[in-house]
Amino acid sequence: MARMPSSDFVPVDGRDLAATRVRFLSSDQPEPSQVRAAILASWRRSRELQVAADKIELPYLHDPNFDTPLARSAEPVLRRLRERLDGQPISIILTDHSGLVLSRRTGIVELDRHLDRVLLAPGFSYAEQFVGTNGIGTALEAGTGTQVFGHEHYAEHLDNLACAGVPIRDPISGRTVGAVDLTCWRRDADSLLLVLAETTADQIREAMLNDTGVQELEVFRAYRRACRRTTGIVFAMTGDSVMVNDFARSVLEPADQAALLTQAAEVAETLEEGRRRSVVVGLPSGTAARMYCQRVGSDPRTTGIVVHVKLGVAEPRPVQRPQPSRMLLPGLVGDAPLWQRACQQVEAAFNANEWLAVAGEPGVGKLALLRAVQLRRNPARRFAEFDAADAESDPGWLDSVRQALLADADTVVLRHADRLDRRRLRALTAAFDDAAVRRADGSLWAAVTLRHTAPGPELDHLLRLFPVTVDVPPLRLHLDDLPALMSFFLGKLANGTQISCSPEAMRLLMRSPWPGNVEQVHELLHQVVRHRRVGSIQPRDLPPETRSMSRRTLSPLESMERDAIVRALNDSSGNKLAAARSLGMSRATIYRKIHEYGIVPGTD
Repeated sequence: MARMPSSDFVPVDGRDLAATRVRFLSSDQPEPSQVRAAILASWRRSRELQVAADKIELPYLHDPNFDTPLARSAEPVLRRLRERLDGQPISIILTDHSGLVLSRRTGIVELDRHLDRVLLAPGFSYAEQFVGTNGIGTALEAGTGTQVFGHEHYAEHLDNLACAGVPIRDPISGRTVGAVDLTCWRRDADSLLLVLAETTADQIREAMLNDTGVQELEVFRAYRRACRRTTGIVFAMTGDSVMVNDFARSVLEPADQAALLTQAAEVAETLEEGRRRSVVVGLPSGTAARMYCQRVGSDPRTTGIVVHVKLGVAEPRPVQRPQPSRMLLPGLVGDAPLWQRACQQVEAAFNANEWLAVAGEPGVGKLALLRAVQLRRNPARRFAEFDAADAESDPGWLDSVRQALLADADTVVLRHADRLDRRRLRALTAAFDDAAVRRADGSLWAAVTLRHTAPGPELDHLLRLFPVTVDVPPLRLHLDDLPALMSFFLGKLANGTQISCSPEAMRLLMRSPWPGNVEQVHELLHQVVRHRRVGSIQPRDLPPETRSMSRRTLSPLESMERDAIVRALNDSSGNKLAAARSLGMSRATIYRKIHEYGIVPGTD
């Protein structure tokens, strides 16, 4: 990697640079010779985004994921660097690709406290759009190593610091996954700060490569060969990662991407190593596609597949989508393979009278699936359901569970088992254990539901009584079921009237991440039918949050602002300037807010 020579580090510190910055913020254009080109470009971006220069107010992510492949690979590298710099006034900072701080290691207490005051701490984002010119955000924006010295910072509260940030790129995909930043007092900085940051980024990238399995490397090489041979749609999958080329991202709707990935996963399970297969797939958008699939690797546990896709192919016969098959359960819809597999596994456990744990995110339909299986297989069985959330408020809750297990029910379902404290978990485990002995004749079937959380010792003891675990997929992994879900729920909510979803509204809904899963779909449609009772649902009928794809949880105030912007855009037929005027915002502000909240313009 090319290094920045020492002669390139010529910061104009003190009064000259401070005065130049003040003139810039006062809308007077500084002379190009007074500010480095990269810094001036960042100042201009910061001003266009209307970043506050006189204060630091940053978004805070309350529950960020600190346990990422980047963080795990970087940990030993950063720990060794921290040991080498012990007692030195330098802070070592790791962020994700968006500038969100994942970790911070600081050599002296005084600097550590100052970084807390300027919110350069885990959970806060130092992206340029929030804090302006700085080593982290500007490096990520520019895509190259960047040093920002003293008054070159856009925010005045950072002018006593110097920082050098370098993007970290995934060694397999080449995409930026984060940044490493070294920050010190302005008086202690020199050109070696950037050199050290670049060396650290290289070491982290090498560690990520070492942590990558042989199978992933083999799949990646095959994927790159496919990308060189064609300019069309190419993607690759391993057991836990997906690589999609830029062309695919630009031409495929999210639902079509999901359908292709699901079909590729099915093909990978039956395709022999090195063999190819051509498959025609009907996509949710109505387009037919032909997939050319090649399996890579010999280990069946880590099957990889590389796929080249051609759209709009002539079909030799109508594409046969999976039918609502024999596995379709009462009151449930969806024929995506992942969803159907979960249904099949739950039903198989019921038929074998194997006690079952059903895991999945909130709202995926765990309880509905358990009810549907009993309704189909043996509706006469006595069904008892208990929610662990009621245990604290109901003194007789545990006694009720015991009674149902021993005599009152044939099927017992315990919801949210992972919410119980250790004392109640121990008591509940004893109750289930006792029931398993007393009703060994098979007259009792039991199931528990829980989130995807690592079990503690007490929960682990309980789960030993439930030898089968079924994972119910989140809606984002079977988005091709969304049209069927919409039709099903609208039929229940519309009270006999004719109401449907327009293609424009459906395309908008297909882009949503649906963090609340199927339950969120039902709640959204419940809101919609309050004011749209007949006809076709249009984008303007949808709640404002369907236009937002924000990467973070918004505060109540931010949600209100987002909703106001969406309504103004609707009222102005998508004209951003008119929407800004109606809200009393500048054009730059509304553009910044649209980007910050991930607002997707809609068309009616």
